Amino acid sequence: MEHMTTRPILIHPDPRLKTVADPVREIDDDIRRLADDMLQTMYEAPGIGLAAPQVAEMCRMLVMDCVKEDDAAPRPMVLINPRITGHSDEVQFGPEGCLSFPEIFANVERWYEVDAEYMNLEGHMVQVHARGLLARAIQHELDHLDGVLFLDRVASHRDVYPRKRYR
Repeated sequence: MEHMTTRPILIHPDPRLKTVADPVREIDDDIRRLADDMLQTMYEAPGIGLAAPQVAEMCRMLVMDCVKEDDAAPRPMVLINPRITGHSDEVQFGPEGCLSFPEIFANVERWYEVDAEYMNLEGHMVQVHARGLLARAIQHELDHLDGVLFLDRVASHRDVYPRKRYR
């Protein structure tokens, strides 16, 4: 990886967060640079996922790394033009944060398992079966590509609560 840049993250209520992103037409150096910058931005934030519209790039790309253990090696993922192709009937109801809403968490209902497909940076189609946190992250980040924010999926204001500061 060459020089990576941390990009500013759009904060709600920036109207660009409600924009539907355009498909990526070609995987070129600009897309690879954007992926690197998004990973750098996500890790520094810190977060486990970031969608291109959150850094004011209106294309259908997201990055994720759902490894939470401190001693585990990072497992960055870049998903280009992702889509959910199937899901479980079982749902999970639990907390989500969003880098575009730095002050809050909210309890959101998501499918517990999803099947998704996307293109990787090498231009290959990849299929993934995800459950738990990875499934939640895919659904959350994919929503960003459709201009849907996690608060749009909150059933009640009682499910929104302040992000606690431990630092």
